[in-house]
Amino acid sequence: MTAVNENTAVNAGNGSESDDEAKLQIIKGAAFLTTVASAGMIAGFGSTLALAKKKSPDWFSKGVAATAAAPESGASLALRALGWGSLYAWCGVGLLSVAVWKVLGVHSLSEFRQKMQSFFPSIPRTAEAAGSEPLDWDSVFKSK
Repeated sequence: MTAVNENTAVNAGNGSESDDEAKLQIIKGAAFLTTVASAGMIAGFGSTLALAKKKSPDWFSKGVAATAAAPESGASLALRALGWGSLYAWCGVGLLSVAVWKVLGVHSLSEFRQKMQSFFPSIPRTAEAAGSEPLDWDSVFKSK
């Protein structure tokens, strides 16, 4: 084998390693975002539950178990509402995504990215590229 063939073999090996590293990075990013979102949901639900119990402990304890006056407990009603709301949210976002996908006429994520880049302006990577003066939020939110 010549030196050129050896270099080509080494470069081909590096390409697969970078693909593996990219996939690993995507998996790590997805795991991180899932963990952060789950922690946020648990913290939000827990703080809301604690606030409800603090404001009216009598009504809170009445809603935990089913009684003759209320055949369904507040907790089961809330869980059922959460389930239906989650289902509607997932289906709504999925339907919206499919509609946008079909309207744009794209067939892959790379085509979708290219379409979006053609519609929207690019975001500068550094603060120097955006401009040296700080952004004035009052001027941003003033009506024209």
